[in-house]
Amino acid sequence: MDKELEPLFTPWKIGKIDIKNRFVLTSMGGTNLLGWMEKNHFDELGAKFILEVAKNNCGLVLPGCQPVYNPMFGSWLYKNKRMYQDLAEWMPEFHKTGAKLFVQLTAGFGRSFTISKLMETLYTNPILRTISKPFMNLDKITASASPSPNRWSDKVPSREMTKEEIHEFVEAFGKTAKLLKDAGVDGVEVHAVHEGYLLDQFTLNYVNKRNDEYGGSFKNKYRFAVEIVQAIKRECGVDFPVSLRYSVKSYTKDFRSGALPGEKFKEAGRDMEESERAIKYLSDAGYDMFNCDNGTYDAWYWAHPPIYMPENCNLDDVEHIKKFTDKPVVCAGRMDPRVAAKSIDQGKLDGAGFARNFLADQEWITKLEANKEKDIRPCILCHNGCFNMCHYKGVPNDQSLQDSLHLARCAVNAETMQWDKHHIEKTNTPKTVHIIGGGIGGMESALRLKEKGHTPVIYEKSDKLGGTFIAASAESYKGKLRDLLAWYIREIEKAKIEVKFKTEVKDTSEFNGDPVIVATGSSPRVLKNVPGHEKMIESCDFLLGKTKVGKKVVVVGGGLTGSEIAYELALQGKHVEIVEMLDDLIKQTGVCLANSSYLREWFELNKVPVHLETTLIEVKDDKIICKNKAGKKFEIECDDVISAAGYVPAPVSDQAYLVGDCKSIGNLRTVIWNAYETAMKI
Repeated sequence: MDKELEPLFTPWKIGKIDIKNRFVLTSMGGTNLLGWMEKNHFDELGAKFILEVAKNNCGLVLPGCQPVYNPMFGSWLYKNKRMYQDLAEWMPEFHKTGAKLFVQLTAGFGRSFTISKLMETLYTNPILRTISKPFMNLDKITASASPSPNRWSDKVPSREMTKEEIHEFVEAFGKTAKLLKDAGVDGVEVHAVHEGYLLDQFTLNYVNKRNDEYGGSFKNKYRFAVEIVQAIKRECGVDFPVSLRYSVKSYTKDFRSGALPGEKFKEAGRDMEESERAIKYLSDAGYDMFNCDNGTYDAWYWAHPPIYMPENCNLDDVEHIKKFTDKPVVCAGRMDPRVAAKSIDQGKLDGAGFARNFLADQEWITKLEANKEKDIRPCILCHNGCFNMCHYKGVPNDQSLQDSLHLARCAVNAETMQWDKHHIEKTNTPKTVHIIGGGIGGMESALRLKEKGHTPVIYEKSDKLGGTFIAASAESYKGKLRDLLAWYIREIEKAKIEVKFKTEVKDTSEFNGDPVIVATGSSPRVLKNVPGHEKMIESCDFLLGKTKVGKKVVVVGGGLTGSEIAYELALQGKHVEIVEMLDDLIKQTGVCLANSSYLREWFELNKVPVHLETTLIEVKDDKIICKNKAGKKFEIECDDVISAAGYVPAPVSDQAYLVGDCKSIGNLRTVIWNAYETAMKI
């Protein structure tokens, strides 16, 4: 093991509980032991994930958060006694790993509850609203500290919780914790004075406008969280450890408005001065550990950092707040293991929290300890599989029901939390399978086919593997994507899969009936109806450095590709403007609000001109001509124009299995999952 990492493998204590090392799996919705957004039950898929993580040397494991009041079907978590018996029967197997298990309990989401179009319909239609209450009582689910706008929808506002409801939740925390303790669980975590969830909403000045004992003064705002830990301790005893998921600072300017790293702003939520006081108060109330990051749903990129956020983005604040409590403190949020190890070694931190790393590779700690870092399948911070709740102007959470009910899957690992659907079985009839295209789709297909017992052969017309992912990972801030590409290439080499470079296949009939997979990707959409379109630079040509650009650049297309290119150009000091036909940037499904809101707010903060509902009319040598929503034409002077107008499938043949973008345009998740599923069929 690398000596720099040794502090991460040292033991520590939470109260009287010994933890074997400093690695903490922080909770993610979907990795639940007792079900997620469904009838509560002992969840075998969640248990498999948790057990895999524990077997692979994680010290403290926290499954996905369990609402003490189930948003779906409106049942209290403590009332289904059978599932606690199932949990108790499973716990000895878990404890064989030497890990400890804290189950995270939440009071819910309040105004942060993710509202979909269907939910808007249920709420706004009086008849449907009444009929739907037994399985989705939105009025109760979204209730908050005070009347507030929902984070996702203007049509489903939050009412004020009654004191009777608060007391009901406090009692439920105590009863549920006791059942978990009796089942053999090592502790619980209260979720959360964190991320703008319900308990946090009571502490935040811009949300809580109450004038009773749960509002107004400092102690009143934190009373809900204090009463919960007191109830748990009464039921379970003072030695039963209770952690608190805690946001040190809110980094929030107002409803639906976050503050970016380095931005000067007036804090609407919890600032550091209040946090110093709060963590001491909560420590004295009985909390035994603080599992920390920053942000709210209004500044979601702090708690769910996209690739644009700095590594270790929460560490400085968490190291500071540790000075104000004698209880152990954990930091989460794009943590680098070596940085975490150094902080632990210096006594500035007690544990390091990781989440999405485990979705990409449940064995990553084992590989880290064994000096096999290059074998770790990296998380690329995309949120395409684990948290793809997307939101844009005029539309609430635009996410399929399938995704809403099955979070915590992984874009880069098709098996995670889908072992019942995605699994490789050895074939009894091994074949040679020809794969045309050596991008991510082609490589994923080849690896799974090899695992299945076939002999895959990749035909790549260039001299390197990667395809369009080479361009997609080219921006300066996309090191994690380049890590994934390197991982794939290394896996292909380790598997000894034959790759025929500089070999273009145009006719699949030459393979004499052998199975053929076409993974040739897509071609850029050309705006042929725009005079001067030939003067535009195609996105991939820019990203690959084939064409240099001047000081003033216009990006045509404000989807994810165009927005990321504009972000890169702005980071380089270019004057960049975006032209987009739709009424918002990144108006596409699959892109998490944590990712898209960062870019939208970054452009606003850095005064990057964004021309929405604008059509490109003509491209000239030193300017473009556009037309806005009102039909008025205007010019934008520029040195260069980059086209990010999208892509169209480009299969070399349809007489084969089509994989990835040559089948239909998607994202990395659709490419990898489609490639995996195709390999399963052969």
